[in-house]
Order: sequence, then C-alpha cells, then structure tokens
Amino acid sequence: MRNPEEDESSTPTEEVLGSAPLNALGLLISLLAVLVVFLPFAVNTSPLDAVTFRVPGNQGNWWHALVGAPFFLAFPLIWLRLRALFSNRLSTPTGRRILWIAIGLSVFGTILVELPFLLHLAGTSAWQRLSVLSLGLGIVIASAAVLYLRRRHIFRAPTRACLIGLNTAYLANAVLCLIVYSDAKGPISSRSGWLVTMGIVWPMLLEILWGFAQTSTPQPPRTEAV
Repeated sequence: MRNPEEDESSTPTEEVLGSAPLNALGLLISLLAVLVVFLPFAVNTSPLDAVTFRVPGNQGNWWHALVGAPFFLAFPLIWLRLRALFSNRLSTPTGRRILWIAIGLSVFGTILVELPFLLHLAGTSAWQRLSVLSLGLGIVIASAAVLYLRRRHIFRAPTRACLIGLNTAYLANAVLCLIVYSDAKGPISSRSGWLVTMGIVWPMLLEILWGFAQTSTPQPPRTEAV
C-alpha cells in the first residue's frame, strides 16, 4: 500500500519542471537574477542598498525597501531549479506554503509601490505612470486570473504553480523598476543591474507563458499504487 505520509511530504512523482537543459537554462537566469541583487540598478544603488536604506542623499524610505525586496525572490528560484536538477522531490507542502507567503508579500509590496503612481504623487511623466500601472499591475492581475481559472489543472503540478507565482511577483516589480529608472543618468557601471534585468525579464515572461501552456490540457487523475 502507498504510505499516506508520502503524499504529505512530497510532490507527485510525475511532476517535472522541464528537461534538464531547460532547467539548466532556468538556473542560469536565476543566477543572473541573484547577481542583480548586488549590482547597482540606478545611481549606484543596488536592490540590497535599497532594502537597507543606503540610498544616495539619505533618501532611503519604505518605497525603496519595497521596490528592492522582490529582487530577493531570485534565491528561491535558484532553490527550485537546483531541486529540479538534482533531487527527485521537487518541493514539500511546507516549502510551498513558505513560497506562497513570500509571493503574496511581494505582490502586496508591489501594489503599495504602485500607489504613488496611482495617486499622481510619483513625479513621473504620463507615459511612465501609465506604463507602470498597466504593466506592473497587469502582470499580476493576468497571472492571478489564469491561475484561478485553470486552478484544477495547474495545482496538480504544485511546484510549477509556485514557479509561475515567483516569476510573476519578480517580473511585476522588475518591469516597474525598468520603467522608473529607464532615464537614470550615469555610466553603465552605475546601472549595470538595470541592463542585466532587461535581459532576464524576457525569458522569465516566456517561462510564465510556457508554464501556463504546459498545464492548459487537463491531466488524468493519478492512480494510487497498490
């Protein structure tokens, strides 16, 4: 008989996040995302600097902390990729709960970051405000809507659902930062994080779409081993 504790401690044995080459590519992208945490994004300020309020002119505040924190989602992305490459157990229920809490907090923080733009308090141009609101919130709303509508199929692959959630939360904040700091002045070395982020958001977006495509077809229910 199947041990009931096995269902509680592991993901379905047939769940996969993709082939080894795709997971290796995903790991490379996640490593670049981790690098962004320490690279200057604009005005020689990295996401790590933002969350520790080390902003030029002592201007660090809650907004900078909230906009810098989602970049740290790169670390659980690496964790999932390493498990996909080297472990038979992709995730555990406890691990997934922790990930969803982090995703929820990140999305909530991004919504708070959007408030100054929504209230016309950010001092940005009209196109920047429209872009930030439409893309930042749009990514979250669209992804959440698809997750909800296809929940019966998507959550049969719970680790993939977590991966979609992590990429969505990361991407929503990253796109916001790319738009806000697109006009930042200074040499390339002072905004290298911006350039790296511009390169990794596209494969992240493709991965979200691919993840939805992989779960769009209903899967037959698992049969229990006897």
